[in-house]
Amino acid sequence: MLNLEDIINLRHTLHRYPELSNQEFETRRRISDFMQRFEPDKEIDVAGTGKMFVFEGEEPGETIFFRCELDALPIQEKSPNLAYRSSKDGVAHLCGHDGHMAILVLLAKLISEHRPKKGKVVLLFQPAEEHDLGAKHVVESPEFHQLSPDYLFALHNLPGIPKNTVMVKEGSFSAASCGFTVKLEGRTAHAAEPEKGLNPYKTATRIFDRIERLTVSGKHFESRTISTLIYIHLGEIAFGVSPSDLEMGITLRAYENKDLEKLCALAEEIVEEEALLAKLHYSHSYCEEYPATDNAPECVEMIQEATETLDMQSLPMEEPNKWSEDFAYYTATNKGAQFGIGSGEDQPNLHHPAYDFPDDIIEPSARLFFEIYKNRLT
Repeated sequence: MLNLEDIINLRHTLHRYPELSNQEFETRRRISDFMQRFEPDKEIDVAGTGKMFVFEGEEPGETIFFRCELDALPIQEKSPNLAYRSSKDGVAHLCGHDGHMAILVLLAKLISEHRPKKGKVVLLFQPAEEHDLGAKHVVESPEFHQLSPDYLFALHNLPGIPKNTVMVKEGSFSAASCGFTVKLEGRTAHAAEPEKGLNPYKTATRIFDRIERLTVSGKHFESRTISTLIYIHLGEIAFGVSPSDLEMGITLRAYENKDLEKLCALAEEIVEEEALLAKLHYSHSYCEEYPATDNAPECVEMIQEATETLDMQSLPMEEPNKWSEDFAYYTATNKGAQFGIGSGEDQPNLHHPAYDFPDDIIEPSARLFFEIYKNRLT
């Protein structure tokens, strides 16, 4: 008979064979093969490499989604003593998605033993959370719309928080963010006569300095904003040439969507002012746009009730998480909520080369999801 140890072993296998965003073919196959043991009523492909497993009740009722992520990170794992360490150079599950998948698989086992009497429960294994906004592709898919969710739930493990401690709040749970790319075009010159050219480097530094001062001061915004310089590309390895073209990437971040919109508008003004002053051609663009994850009060209440029923510890959240999450695309158009589950005070940070999801939070996390499900559909 299938037990928790089998699911932990599945987690270790997923950890050993990680796949990047939109390349989760073997991960999807392993999940599909394992899930057949629980006899879902439907198995649906979605958003390329994603899967949805549907358990249906005999009576009409609500449709509840529980979501996890399939993809790993393009980071080299540094856990030489880990028996199931990644077998792929430069790719590893360093965010805990292997653990999140294991939680939903255990949830499937619990649901198969207590099938819904009404409505539907959908277990969504989403691709490309780390890159390419997989949630956006799911939300825009006809398969998702046909299931018409009433509520959606997801969790994320949180290093630095005591194990199995639940953290949730109404409203913004994680920040909105976007990648802001700035291109400046000047004029090349001989390196011996740089004054005859237009080198955009000093203008770029002024642009970022002004944006950073804007976010640090906070005086234009209602909540916290953050700017992070990600990269600058300038020139070539040609010591006789003063360069002309520069590209700079900045991540702009805010706890609230309206503050991010304002920050983007002000950043655009700064780029225009500084480029015109230096007589440079300029352009800007956006990528990896994440809204804030907006937790619905009704869904937060369901999470809190389940937490109390299971006598799990909870911690209040005074501010949203600084990081962004594509689960925001679900909550932008549906009632949903994401919460955090503590993965240990001594656990390395998410995306750290030595991070490894703790197996002992799989069962409590699955039972929390199950309690939400049981209260609505059985």
